Amino acid sequence: MPAPIGIAGAGAWGTALANAAASAGNEVVLWMRSPEQAAELSASRTNERFLPGVRLNDRIRPTADLSDLAPARSVLLVTPAQTTREMTAALARLLPPATPLVLCAKGIERETGAFLCDVVEEARPGAPVAVLSGPSFAHDVARGLPTAVTLACKEAALAEGIATALSGPTLRVYHRTDIRGVEIGGAAKNVLAIACGAVVGRGLGESAKAALIARGFAELLRFARAYGGTPETLMGLSGLGDLVLTCSSAQSRNFAFGMRLGQGLSPDEAAGGKLVEGATTAKALVALARAKGIDMPISEAVEKVLSGGWTLDQAVDSLMNRPIKSEH
Repeated sequence: MPAPIGIAGAGAWGTALANAAASAGNEVVLWMRSPEQAAELSASRTNERFLPGVRLNDRIRPTADLSDLAPARSVLLVTPAQTTREMTAALARLLPPATPLVLCAKGIERETGAFLCDVVEEARPGAPVAVLSGPSFAHDVARGLPTAVTLACKEAALAEGIATALSGPTLRVYHRTDIRGVEIGGAAKNVLAIACGAVVGRGLGESAKAALIARGFAELLRFARAYGGTPETLMGLSGLGDLVLTCSSAQSRNFAFGMRLGQGLSPDEAAGGKLVEGATTAKALVALARAKGIDMPISEAVEKVLSGGWTLDQAVDSLMNRPIKSEH
């Protein structure tokens, strides 16, 4: 029997990916921190906290013992972006060096400004790392609605192998070798989604939202080029595809957070105690852009609003009063 696929993290996205991987014919080990939750999930076969009403595939084995992931042929890391260093260090003590670690969080390490793949490579030198990203809501994937995403790994054959293993009846996984482009698309679009949500929350109209998506994508392209990503990657699922989805639906936590900002709530009130990856990424994204002299006015406006430097109206005025120039 083939080795199972391991998934570290049993939130909505981790559980959805577990169901998708199991539907593709894989045995799956799903790790979560709480032994009580693992026992409950094993008994009930539904993750009512994150995916109410969605039944867990029979091929999935919940566990709270991280060492149960050691025999996996690949491990999907589906914990928040800011826990990547901690989780990778813990997994590095358990996983064989040849086991690929697939990053499924979207962000930049807040304290260091490091891309998540670099964080993983620092903790597991020489071990294979991949990134999974693209336009996908956990509830859609968990319910078996058709979804397509991108998996990137520097080793083309390994990228194809992991993508093939995860692809099933309703999840199609494309593969690339541009790991940097894929992770930049996933991280930056969350910041831009906050801006789009704020436009909707403030009632500024569909025209403004469309302009923001288009100009935000231009920012994303400039940033990716400067940090080694290719335009072809950003034109695909993990760039433009994910940007359009996240900037257009209140199912996106970042977009919904932005909507509440637009309605006059403070950042803390808008978050409502929930993790908003774009809010934790904005400062690091802007710092990286400034380090290379990249013009990212929308991302900078989001960062200034979140840090209390600007009101939302000041951000809008700043963007609308920028010098007129040719559209590149």
